[in-house]
Amino acid sequence: MISLRQHAISIVAIFLALTLGLFLGSGFIGDKVNSATGTSRDRIGDLEAQRDKLNTQVNAGNSFVAAVSPQLLAGKLAGSSVIVVTAPNAADGDVAAVKEALTAAGAKFSGQIGLTDQLLGDQSAEKLRTIIDQSIPAGASLRPELTDSGGRVGDLLGTLTLSATGVATASRNDVVNGLAALREGGYITYTDNAVGTGRAVVVVTGDAYPTSSGAQGQLTANLAAAMARRTGAGILLGRTGSAEGGSPIAVIRADPSLRNEISTVDNVDQQMGRVTTVLALAGDLHGKPGAYGTGPGARAITPSS
Repeated sequence: MISLRQHAISIVAIFLALTLGLFLGSGFIGDKVNSATGTSRDRIGDLEAQRDKLNTQVNAGNSFVAAVSPQLLAGKLAGSSVIVVTAPNAADGDVAAVKEALTAAGAKFSGQIGLTDQLLGDQSAEKLRTIIDQSIPAGASLRPELTDSGGRVGDLLGTLTLSATGVATASRNDVVNGLAALREGGYITYTDNAVGTGRAVVVVTGDAYPTSSGAQGQLTANLAAAMARRTGAGILLGRTGSAEGGSPIAVIRADPSLRNEISTVDNVDQQMGRVTTVLALAGDLHGKPGAYGTGPGARAITPSS
């Protein structure tokens, strides 16, 4: 019997073949190949037909994964509560699909927090530092080694919303006031009375960050890792291509101190990526972070167990 993992490898092979077909089958490249090697337009037509066939196979593979997902995910996160954090470039459809997968696995959704462009731009670091210092819950402290904006915001959010034991370390009043201060400063968004306490955090980003994004990828990566460090359970998600350049997943995978704190999945826009999200988070809850997907730095397509 073919396992889901074996089928996933087949799907990746199909994607690679599809990419080659698209490359050779495009009009511009096709003309260049024709002039340089004498390849006929009929041959280009054949490649386009093969591409279409591969595309059909990819769709069939996605349908297969979607069909077996309920049985595969059932109970994987039973009893676990999850906070979802979204970057400004996260696709609404991806966020909804991730939450659906988490629910299907038995997880409890404990709230959603949105990061803002103002936070990622890091244009008012001193103002943010003041808000953070004034929002630390009584009896708590942030890690002194975290001096950057992303790390400190992540550590504070983790202190306010995450607990390894399921019991909040901060009073409800401290949580409400701390989140409100960050929102009033323009750094996060959330719905009143809709953020509780989570055992794990799932941070959803989008496509690859452009070269003009500066240090936004680093800030997001540091924030995600700092939150995950509070409970030892967290995952950073991105779409296909999100493991390249200065994007958060690329930053995490290039830094041993960060990749040991949080898992990454670089194809959340695919059905396989959403299944992997659940399996990876289940592994994280048992102290097994990993790098999954098809992009640079991925160690496996999906967890082996």
